[in-house]
Amino acid sequence: MKKYILMALVGLVTVMPASAQNYRNSRYYNRNTGRLDYSHRNSRGYSHYGNYSTMPFYVGFRVGPSFSSVISDNDVFDGGSTKAGLNAGLAAGFNVSPYVPLFFETGLYYTEKGGKGDHDFKYSLNYLEMPFVLKYIHNFDRSFSIQPFFGGYVAAGVSGKVKNYYARESYNAFGGDYDQFKRFDGGLRLGVGVQYEMLYADVTYDLGLSNVGHDVFDEAKNSALMLNFGINF
Repeated sequence: MKKYILMALVGLVTVMPASAQNYRNSRYYNRNTGRLDYSHRNSRGYSHYGNYSTMPFYVGFRVGPSFSSVISDNDVFDGGSTKAGLNAGLAAGFNVSPYVPLFFETGLYYTEKGGKGDHDFKYSLNYLEMPFVLKYIHNFDRSFSIQPFFGGYVAAGVSGKVKNYYARESYNAFGGDYDQFKRFDGGLRLGVGVQYEMLYADVTYDLGLSNVGHDVFDEAKNSALMLNFGINF
C-alpha cells in the first residue's frame, strides 16, 4: 500500500510543473498579480468578492493518505488501531451564489478504509466514494485562501479483504462465502482546506452513519481521517 501512495505522490509532483505552465500561459493570466484575472462577470460569468474575482467553477486533483478504523459492537471488528490507506480522486466545485463565496463541491474518489480489530483480525474495505459538501472560500489575498466545508458522502465497496492471522486465512470482505461487510456506506464529511495559487491541501474527516456490517456481526461503522494534496484549475 505504501508504494501506491508513493507512486501517487510522484505522479502529482510530475504533473504539477506542466499544470503550472498551462496556468501561466492562460489568456487570463495576470503577470502583475501572478493569478488568473477575470474582470467582467456579465460577459464571462465570473463573480466578484471584495476587490478581486473568483471563478464560479473549478476542478481539481487530490491524492493523499487515509487513516481509518471501524467502530463496532463486536470486539472482533472494533478497530483497536487505525489502518493506513490511499485516497485519490477528482473534485469539482460550483459557485451557488453571486454574492457569497459559497461552493457546492462533489467528485469521485477511490478510498481505502478498514481497520485492525482484536483477535488478530485485519480488514481492508476499498470504496468508490462521492462526497457532496458546501465549501466557504475565504480569500485573505489574491494568492491564499482558507476553505472550511461540511456535508456528506456516499460510497460503494469495490474490493476488500479480511485477514485472520490466527487461523492463517483470508477471504473477501464483500460477497463470497463469508460476506461480512455490506457494500453501501454513507455518512457525514467535514474538514478544512487551504489553497495557495493553484496548490491545494486539506484535512477531511468521514464519520460513517451506515451500518456496513451484516446483522450477524453486529453494527459496524466506518471512520476515517484523510490528508489530501493536489491542484485546482
